[in-house]
Order: sequence, then C-alpha cells, then structure tokens
Amino acid sequence: MAAEESAGRRPGGWRLADSTSAYLRSAAGQTIDWHPWGPEPFEIAKRTRRPILLDIGASWCHWCHVMDEGTYSDPEVARLLTQNFVAVKVDRDERPEVDRRYQRQVGALTGEGGWPLTGFLTADGAVFLGGTYFPPTDGHGRPGFRRVLEEVARLWREEPERIQQNARAIQEALGRLRSARERAPAGLEGFVGQVRSALLASYDPVHGGFGLAPKFPHPTVVSLLLWDGYANRSPESEARARETLERMADGGLYDQIGGGFHRYSVDEGWHVPHFEKMGVDNAALLGAYLEGMQRFASDRFEEVVRGTIGWVRESLADPAGGFGASQDADNAPGDDGNYFTWSRAELKSVLEPEELRLVSRYFGLGTEGRMPHDPDRNVLYRLLPLGEAAAGLSLPAGPPAALAGAVEKMRAARALRRAPAVDRALYADINGRFIGAFARAGAALGDPTVIADARRAADRFLQGAYRPGHGVAHHLEPSGPTGFGLLEDQVAFAGGLLELAAVLADPKYLTPAIDLLEAVDREFRGEDGLLRDLCPRLYDGPALPALSEPSYPLEDSPHLSANAGAMLAFLRLSALVHDEKWREKTLALLPPIVARIGGAGVFAAGSALAAGLTYTDPVSVVVEGSGPGAAELVRAARRCWHPSLLVFDGRPPAPFSLPEEIPASTSGPEARALVCFARSCAPPVTKASELAAVISSAGRDRPN
Repeated sequence: MAAEESAGRRPGGWRLADSTSAYLRSAAGQTIDWHPWGPEPFEIAKRTRRPILLDIGASWCHWCHVMDEGTYSDPEVARLLTQNFVAVKVDRDERPEVDRRYQRQVGALTGEGGWPLTGFLTADGAVFLGGTYFPPTDGHGRPGFRRVLEEVARLWREEPERIQQNARAIQEALGRLRSARERAPAGLEGFVGQVRSALLASYDPVHGGFGLAPKFPHPTVVSLLLWDGYANRSPESEARARETLERMADGGLYDQIGGGFHRYSVDEGWHVPHFEKMGVDNAALLGAYLEGMQRFASDRFEEVVRGTIGWVRESLADPAGGFGASQDADNAPGDDGNYFTWSRAELKSVLEPEELRLVSRYFGLGTEGRMPHDPDRNVLYRLLPLGEAAAGLSLPAGPPAALAGAVEKMRAARALRRAPAVDRALYADINGRFIGAFARAGAALGDPTVIADARRAADRFLQGAYRPGHGVAHHLEPSGPTGFGLLEDQVAFAGGLLELAAVLADPKYLTPAIDLLEAVDREFRGEDGLLRDLCPRLYDGPALPALSEPSYPLEDSPHLSANAGAMLAFLRLSALVHDEKWREKTLALLPPIVARIGGAGVFAAGSALAAGLTYTDPVSVVVEGSGPGAAELVRAARRCWHPSLLVFDGRPPAPFSLPEEIPASTSGPEARALVCFARSCAPPVTKASELAAVISSAGRDRPN
C-alpha cells in the first residue's frame, strides 16, 4: 500500500509517534501528515509532483513550540499542507548534518537563519524559498503561513521556471561562498592578531561580552583572551576575559537559583535570557569558568563551576552514564520562562520580610530583569554587591548566611513547579564536551565524583557507540548506535577522552582517542585539506542528494567549530604523547582555514586559539613521591592555570610520553613536582605554595 494512501487512514503525524526524537514525537498528534527525514518523502514528492515543506527545530526551541502550537495546529494550514505539499520534520540535534546544509541554503536566500527553520524544497532537496518562524496569519511583522502556503503552491503550479531560477540562484550563491577567500594576514601571528583586534573592537565595555543584542556567550573567546594575556602579556585581554565572565555570571543568563546557563540574552546587559539550557553551551561555559577560576583564583567563578555541575547532574545526567542534550525553555503551551522567573507575590509567600528585602535588592526585582510580556515577573540577576544589598537590614545570621537560606527556600519552592522537559537523548558530541569539562573540573576541584561522572559517560559511549576504525556514532539510542560518520562527534568525543586520559593517566581512554583522531585525519579530508562535516564512506544516514555537497564547519557558531576542535585535539594529543606529527597536522590545516575565515572575528576564535597554541609550549607537571606531601602538590598543580597544562600523579604508562628533559625518577618517597616545558625543566618543586609561580612562568623567557 502506498504511504500516502495509508496515511489517510491514520491521524496526521503517525509516522513520528515512535521516533527517538522528543521533538518529532511532540508533533505526532498534529493533523499534518508529517514524514521524518529519509528517502520516502522525496520519492512521494517526485511521484506526486509536489514541493516539500521542511521544518527543522528542536525540543528546546521556544519559537518551534510557538509554531507547532499555533501555526501547525491551525486547521487551514494543515489543509493547505495536505493538499499541496509533502511535509518533513527534522530534529536539528538528531540530524545536525541536515540542519547545517539547510541553514546555509535558507541563509543564502533570506540572510537569516535559526530555528524553527522553514524551507520549501524541490523533490531533489534544493531550497527555492524559506524563512524561520511564520504565524498562522499575518502578525509579528511576518506574513501569515496560510498566505505563504497559498502563494508557494501557486508559484509551483504556475511559475515553475521561477522555482528553478530561485533554486539555481541559491546554489550559485553557495558556490560563491565556498570559493571565497579572505585576504590572508601574514603568518599565524598575523592571523591571531587580526582576530584579537576584531574581538577587542567588538567588546562591550559597559556590560562585557561581545557584540550587541541578542548577546550570546562566546566561551572560546574567553579562552583566547586568557591565552593572549599569557603569551603576549596583555593585561587588557585578561581584564576583558574576567569582566565578561563576571558579567555573565551576575546576569540572568546564569540561573541564580538552579545553576547552569541559558542559551543567550535578549538584551545587551545579560539580564533577560532566552530560557532554554543547552548541553553544548553549558559544557563550553563550564570549561571557560574553570579556566577563570584557575587563572584568577576566583571564589565566584568556582561557585559558578560548582553550580553548573550541580545543574547538569540534576537535570541532564543519565543514571546509567552520560548526559542528555538540553532542557526546554517552556513548561507548557504559551509559557515563556515562568519556571525560571518570579513575581513579588511568589517571593513574599516563600520568604520572611527581611529576606524578601534582601533578595529584592540583591537580585534587582522590578528593574531590568522584568519580563517584557509580563512586568510582574522577574528574572533574577545580581544587581548590587551583597554588603550593599544588606545595608540597614536586620539579618542576625549575617548577609551570606541569610542569602544562602533565602536561595535555598526559593530553590525548594521552584522545585514544586512543573519543570521544563529535558531531552535525554545521548549525543556523542555533547557527551564528549561534558566528559572533557567534567574531567578537568573534577581534577581542579579535587572531587573524584565529578571525574567519575565523566568516566561513566565515556565508558557508556565506548561500549555502546564506538567502533575501532569506524568512529563513534552520533546518537546512542536504546536500540543501539546510529549516525556514524559525522566529524563533530569524532572531534568532540576524542577531545573529551584526551582530557579524561590526562587526568587519570589511563591508556584505556587515550588509545581510542588516538584512533578517532587518526580516522578524522584519514577519512574526513576534503577541499584544500579541510575537514568536511561528514564522511560518505562511514555515514549511515540516508544517502540523499541534499547531503552530497561537501560542507566544512570552520566558524564557531558560537561554540567551537569542528575544524578548530580537531586542531585543538591534535595539539593536546601531541602534548600527551610528545609526537610532533600531530602539531604538524594543525600547522597544515591552519592556512586553508585562515584563507576562508580570516575576517570572521569572534567566530574565528577557536582557530586563532589553535594557531596561538602551536607556538605556545605545553607544560608537563609530574608529581613523584607518596603521602600527604605528594597529594598536596597534585592538588596545587591542578588548581593552577596555563593555556596548555598537563598534570600527572606519577609517571604515566605508554602510550603517554613525557618530555625527554624530565629528570630520572627519584628512588625515595620524597614528594616533588617536576615542571617541564619546551626543552628545559625547572628545578624540582617541593612546596605546593611555589608551584603556581613556576607554572605561570614556564617557558616565558621575556622579562616581566
């Protein structure tokens, strides 16, 4: 029986009901005859001579929910789609390779992208019209979807030549983008300097961060600025990195009650966020705040690190190991952040009068954190220093204890609300980022339970989703792994394994990381030696024409691009095994990247960081001996910051390798730390209080 015939006997989105994607399952009850991504809808489109309506979204996406609840639930929209189109729905987290290509095509046509992404395609998968959110009828400054569907259907019937012309124009525009080359700066230092100048020029001196509203966090920019402060002795870079971290942590971007970061801020001051919490963002920000904690010995940044770990554990961690993908922005149809925001009446019902006064002042109730659609509701952000907020109040236990008690009451009250749903899908790229961040954070905090979380995630993916020589699958489903052959999974998961291997000095994690990076180097090469986002030989998804064009993830978006991530992983592996070939692979990959994105500013930060690290000697610290003295040296070394630091508790086994210059092992139990860089080592350090100065000056032969 033909698919389109059987569909008429079932409710609209029946094909999505058993999907592994929460986003697709949520549309199963709609009257629209949705298809999941695959060859079937394209075959139907060819057979019926209809265009394809493509919707790409995600379970965390607020405007995707708005379009599902309003536009796609509209009977007239459903009728027009059923009569004139073949409808396809895609989860962008589940199929990032599909999303990447259609974001580029729609962006080439309209100049805008994001989610939901709405595309009108020919039967061979080429976009001819598109956009993002459409209301059912004219509104929000956008044409109504009813009118759009009617006009597209008319164009398809009456002006097919215009359809083809649009599709060709988009492909030609993409071709020009692919062949475009920047005016490359002279050498790697020139490239790094160009990116540094661009991001400092875009710095917001009032609120911290980069660019205007909507304002996104750029964790890799923070890492680049910290590197610049070290390598080029730039106090300006360090100050701007620190201020950015402080402003984001004090803003509504950071969940002041539950920990973790929302996706971005709708205003320049970080006050009112878009409320979804993304795993990929929180893993990256966890790493950035960990660097800030180590570099500045900041208690505030440590508080954020611990708070973010707490949220990840509470909301995303899987009891069997691994981390889910995201938490939704909304908890019900029509909601917009109610779970995360507070009215004064709600706080009054929870807090004592003096606590309410303290919280109102400290968290800026009634000021810039008011929700635009409902000014009675407030996003909490840190408006005043605690001492200033507590001035004149009667707080017998003292301001810190009073604030902590009030926050705990608010946390308990919020726990009674209906929480936004969590997408518990296990993706290799997100888990790789969390594995690396948790391993590093657990080591720096001296908390083995955090390292154990990283280890459980790594073990689960290594057992269930990794195949030697074939790579790691994107999605670890209950039925098994799917989505082999995607670059970002190999790079991010390998990067996480390298960090876990470094902390544990365990070849169990280093060996598969080497295998993954060898596969990246061997299987994913494309034009100019760049790394393409999927490998056709390894890819197990539908081999559709829409995916045949190579795509190269070069710009941070804003999280680290896969090509930049590969270069950073190559450099980290080079430091772990002391094999220069991996550094040389980064040096070979940089010129074609620079030629394409040299002028990308903050979006080239990952590649600029990789370039900078190619001429920044890594530092290896080996702690020898036993007893409390050795343990204290390990703790102190792991609290230190350096842009490329490795700390080993004892000498690691092969395939780890130490610098040849490290002196021979002592025969006795005396604790000492050996700090080595480039082709020299500092005298052995026996006092933990002296380690930070030795590490921070390692290899820096220029005078202060």
